[in-house]
Amino acid sequence: MAAGKGPDISGKRLTRQDYAANFADLHPPLDDHGALVEADRCYFCHDAPCMTACPTSIDIPMFIREIQAGHPKSAARTIFDQNILGGMCARVCPTETLCEEACVREAAEGKPVKIGQLQRYATDIAMQDKIHPYVRAMASGKRVAVVGAGPAGLACAHRLAMHGHDVTIYEARKKSGGLNEYGIAAYKTVDNFAQKEVDFVQAIGGIAIEHGKALGKKLKLADLQKQYDAVFLGMGLQGVNALGAKDEGSDGVVDAVDYIAEIRQARDLSKLPVGRRVLVIGGGMTAIDAAVQSKLLGAEDVTILYRRGQEQMKASLFEQDLAQTRGVKIKHWVMPKKVLIKKGKAVGLRCEYTVEKKGRLEGTGETFDLPADMIFKAIGQTFVDAAGGALELSGGRMKVDAERRTSVRGIWAGGDCAAGGKDLTVAAVDDGRRAAESINAFLKA
Repeated sequence: MAAGKGPDISGKRLTRQDYAANFADLHPPLDDHGALVEADRCYFCHDAPCMTACPTSIDIPMFIREIQAGHPKSAARTIFDQNILGGMCARVCPTETLCEEACVREAAEGKPVKIGQLQRYATDIAMQDKIHPYVRAMASGKRVAVVGAGPAGLACAHRLAMHGHDVTIYEARKKSGGLNEYGIAAYKTVDNFAQKEVDFVQAIGGIAIEHGKALGKKLKLADLQKQYDAVFLGMGLQGVNALGAKDEGSDGVVDAVDYIAEIRQARDLSKLPVGRRVLVIGGGMTAIDAAVQSKLLGAEDVTILYRRGQEQMKASLFEQDLAQTRGVKIKHWVMPKKVLIKKGKAVGLRCEYTVEKKGRLEGTGETFDLPADMIFKAIGQTFVDAAGGALELSGGRMKVDAERRTSVRGIWAGGDCAAGGKDLTVAAVDDGRRAAESINAFLKA
């Protein structure tokens, strides 16, 4: 990790009990009684605005009614029909800005039905069952390559396997799951759930995963086209945006995505370095996750710096409130200008106040300095074209149509690497499912 060594970031400030409590499940699951009580709050609206707001179009009133009737496994099947990663989405999906925001009870009384927690209740019960809820169709004899074992790739692979096709997933990392495994705050998905969900997806059969295979290195797109009947690309984003600040490459300036991954894979949280004074630059979910976890690891002072106002932050109001209730400060209308260094190591950040004029962001010329032991970059990732220019791009990502077909026949793409993506787990799952149905039609034509 780029943070270096030293007494200011050595960690080990909390007890083992503190770490366990700080990184416990953010939303403890509902028990049977709690689920029935919550399900009873649903109005079962005929027009179901919650369902319209769900990127995967889960029949929310139906699965809640099935829970209410005492059939959680049936409810899970209703969820899985549209979203095979419904268990993870129940944990990490910003339901407060999607289905729950659209809930009629939210409009009527400011307290929506807890759709996300009900979804988790049903899917958790179903995933504990040894019998997979789906049975593969008769083998088609067709083979499909999927690049990336993240949400889009897993969803695509499962649906293809369900149709009887054989799927090989090529994953660059040592573990499957993509951002579900490496990019989400540890307190949002505990007990190794991401890997349990990968096992659940593979349980249908017909899905093989090969790790340590990254597109563009040993794995060539042209070779996959020759060896397989179809290809789906779901490798996400690999690049990191630059701050544009002087000396941003200094020791102590860390990529927030890498740090979150390190936390997720850590066996002993006390061994992780964390500054006493931490600055996080960005306004999305990654910035929130890095900031909150720094605080939970023992940082004394954590501040998020965002160049625009609260309403422009990509992180939901729920996530912003979560950060602030954990002691994180959020400072708006500032941007980094220069990393302050001492003996080659970052010791602070020079910032400039910003203002918006006619829709354009400008610096005011007024600057100030903030001390820091660690500075996290959380200003988004960029697409790295591992396909070597073979596919048409749009907005810096792979251009796809409504069926997630790329510009090259026989190749589909989805998730963060595809143009128009919403950078959400649930949206990536929807891309994978839609692409799989299109691939299935193509293979049967």
